[in-house]
Amino acid sequence: MDNALMILVTTPDEPTARTLARELVEQRLAACAQIDGPIRSVYRWEGQLQDDSEMRVIFKTTVERWEAASEAIRRLHPYECPQIVATPLPWIEGTYGAWLSTQVEKQ
Repeated sequence: MDNALMILVTTPDEPTARTLARELVEQRLAACAQIDGPIRSVYRWEGQLQDDSEMRVIFKTTVERWEAASEAIRRLHPYECPQIVATPLPWIEGTYGAWLSTQVEKQ
């Protein structure tokens, strides 16, 4: 499988992370979502140093679903500028890759 992606998103809390995970999997924009945290995020926002507790959501999807998935995340996310980053998964086990593909196929 040469079109798998992993999308990483941070959220302010677990309810937001669960909402994003459920929505994207339900809409077949992601095959699965894993929530972990809390994590610590240190960053600068509007000129101020921030040090916040956040949750991380890891989505598995395909390149073909990237645009729709990122749009859905932006629409559902409470942050003005959410972290939505993706990385390709060039090596993925065959049966898992086949399952992933079938989960995000348009119905």
